[in-house]
Amino acid sequence: MPIPILMPALSPTMETGKLAKWHVKEGDEVNPGDVIAEIETDKAVMEVEAIEEGRIGKLYVPEGDDDVPVNTVIAMVLEDDESAGDINASAPVAVEAASQAETPAAEPAIVPEPAVTAHEAIVKTSGDRVIASPLAKRLATENNISLASISGTGPKGRIVKKDVEQAMSAGGSTPATVTTPTTALAASKTAVDIARPVAGLDDKEIFSVYDEGSYEIIPHDNMRRIIADRLTLAKTSIPHFYLSIDCELDELLTARKRMNDAIAADGTRLSVNDFIIKALALALQKVPDANATWTSEGTLKHKRSDVAVAVAVEGGLFTPVIRHADLKTLSEISNEMKDLAHRARSKKLAPHEYQGGTTSISNLGMFDIKQFDAVINPPHASILAVGRGEQRPVVKDGALSVASVMSCTLSCDHRVIDGALGAQLLKAFKTYIEDPVTMLV
Repeated sequence: MPIPILMPALSPTMETGKLAKWHVKEGDEVNPGDVIAEIETDKAVMEVEAIEEGRIGKLYVPEGDDDVPVNTVIAMVLEDDESAGDINASAPVAVEAASQAETPAAEPAIVPEPAVTAHEAIVKTSGDRVIASPLAKRLATENNISLASISGTGPKGRIVKKDVEQAMSAGGSTPATVTTPTTALAASKTAVDIARPVAGLDDKEIFSVYDEGSYEIIPHDNMRRIIADRLTLAKTSIPHFYLSIDCELDELLTARKRMNDAIAADGTRLSVNDFIIKALALALQKVPDANATWTSEGTLKHKRSDVAVAVAVEGGLFTPVIRHADLKTLSEISNEMKDLAHRARSKKLAPHEYQGGTTSISNLGMFDIKQFDAVINPPHASILAVGRGEQRPVVKDGALSVASVMSCTLSCDHRVIDGALGAQLLKAFKTYIEDPVTMLV
């Protein structure tokens, strides 16, 4: 029988993905391992490979569709003795994960309807997201039906086409609304559920203050939407406070030059950022209570120092993670960071390379920024904002002198890190930066 190819789940939290590009067309022969499509998430573009030998019988999802549910059939592969008629006899389905096999059979995937870009989640009164098929969303929008008022009959209560049609025949159309929760933000809500009610002015209000033709609308891509949702979640659910400290760099710059001279033959060149990663990782080991994450069940105290580093890319940023940074040499950190940054800029990182981590670093010193406050990247409880190193007048032993100084600001989640604890972490970090030899002990 025809072999279905499914929209893969590229991360544990992925619900939908964008089919960025097809590498095959209907009728093409494929072999196991052949790349047939590219799937784009908020952080990466991943390749989908054929797992069986055969011929592409049907492509159900057009290029550019960015609202394809995970485990939905995106294509069918025919075996040697099969034809297109066999596909019609076995309509594609949205397949549930094996671990959820006890759930009712999923409803047929609606194909080949036009792509629907229904990014905005509609929030029910309970605060849960409405789960609906792309066709159901489009049908509800065209007929001004509120999905929040419809009970779904699909798997896990998913709203399907027939549910919308029944609502249309039963009571006509009602304005689609988003209900703002009146209770406190709950930790169980998703980033989208939290972000929408507190987003401020709605689109209608925003457009009303600008003259038509005086602007150009640039559609949001997946990365921009995820960044918006996660940072809104961070600033509305994490109680931030900030601690700043100045670190003298003269000893570090001297040590860096000597080390680079010593390893020049290997092609490795250490950056100040490599020292910063190492120093923060060691500081977390020295102040382990700050190496933590808040959850509703309890505080997670991490045993490893996995440091995420913000990397700017066109349209957003990535935070690839240097794992076990406290145990790695400066050269290992340098080489790994260069590789991760290069692949981040080309969107070739795998999900496990940018997910997780126990803290973050955002360094804007190369942009000549002296000091700034960074927004915590959930689920981390801290992020270190690093400014430029510059020569400043300092007083030592009552005498005025000049030193290379770098300002750093630690953003802390007050649920996990109190003021004194954050100060201890920054003090330990400063000690390693100002006496870099201690990083090698």
